Amino acid sequence: MSNIIKLYEDNLKELAEQYTPSGSEVKAVIHQWLHAIAFENELFGFGVKKEEIINELIEANLYTDPNSFKELITDTIYLKQEVDPNIGGFTFIDLFAGVGGMRQGFEKAGGRCVFSSEFEKNAQNTYEENYGEYPFGDITAIDPKDIPQHDVLVGGFPCQPFSHAGKKLGVEDTRGTLFHNIAKIIQLKRPIAVLLENVKGLISHDKGYTLKVVLTTLINEGYHCNIPDEIIRGDNIKRLQDHAKIMVMKSREFGVPQNRQRIYIVLWRNDLPIYFDYPVPPNTPTNVGQILEERPELKYTISDRLWAGHRNRKLKNKIEGKGFGYGIVNEETVYTNTISARYYKDGSEILIEQENANPRKLTPREAGRLQGFPDSFILNRSNVQAYKQFGNSVTIPVVYAVANSMREQIMDLFLKQ
Repeated sequence: MSNIIKLYEDNLKELAEQYTPSGSEVKAVIHQWLHAIAFENELFGFGVKKEEIINELIEANLYTDPNSFKELITDTIYLKQEVDPNIGGFTFIDLFAGVGGMRQGFEKAGGRCVFSSEFEKNAQNTYEENYGEYPFGDITAIDPKDIPQHDVLVGGFPCQPFSHAGKKLGVEDTRGTLFHNIAKIIQLKRPIAVLLENVKGLISHDKGYTLKVVLTTLINEGYHCNIPDEIIRGDNIKRLQDHAKIMVMKSREFGVPQNRQRIYIVLWRNDLPIYFDYPVPPNTPTNVGQILEERPELKYTISDRLWAGHRNRKLKNKIEGKGFGYGIVNEETVYTNTISARYYKDGSEILIEQENANPRKLTPREAGRLQGFPDSFILNRSNVQAYKQFGNSVTIPVVYAVANSMREQIMDLFLKQ
């Protein structure tokens, strides 16, 4: 964190404490304010006024004019996106943000993040280092009315089972899950569009009931997606699950050598005559060699004991029909298995073949590349945390493709207004 930002934090702390929700740091509020003033976004906090904050900064000799302030704040952002100024912009919020994979995809497409939330402390620190703002914490403690208005709500949320006691499948029936908080924000803020990302297993989770609740809740709030309402509301869960497969996107089809499949649910407000077209995968040829470092450190080579354990476990699993365990690849391999947040434990999903040596794990930088993160991204100082963060993240080129398709339709709407 730069010394100048620390000065702003010290001067605005007393005012910001009044608007800091439980489970969030005061600096999250201050950083959002600074970015909102610099980039002309709405402020976090119901009732707070920009003039009040700016006057505090003027008295502390920390504000002179809008252009100088914008330049100063821009300089504190490490990971800046190069965006074509002619493509037009829109705003979004970044929920369950992790280390900002969704943010990078949407910023590259011309989006401007006006609010972010992430619960895990290590991810929060990595997020701040790269984007210049510390995300808010516990989303369940944040009042939706305090969240700035936005065009798109973006969020990857944990896959939790819903109670079967609910009858209307509305927002109130989702209580006790983190999806409830997403639904409450949508209910109050009415964004133009919503993008919800989840594991492919969402389709089969709780025999399809979880998917049905998510989609029914949001169409009841006046949104639509690529699955017809009558199928979402209907009793044929299998039919709903089959239609949901059109929302599943594969990383390896977007130029990233990883066999990762995720569902991207895109919804639009009903008053907007839009049927979303999912991006057509470019199917760019891939190989694992494109993400490998030239001289990985020796410490990433796995030990004889671990290598023997991997092979024994794979043989046992094969005999018992439980799956085959690790996947070993080389630079010519087209794509790897899916990297998970547990990769730090033993690298069992993906091992790199080495000549005259045991296989090795991916390096943290290679793990980032496998999700499309640029080499300029600041890694967490802990390898354990870096692996977790990339395993929990999204594949940026896939997100960018979806975000870009959404942006085109949002810009068409803006032009018609």
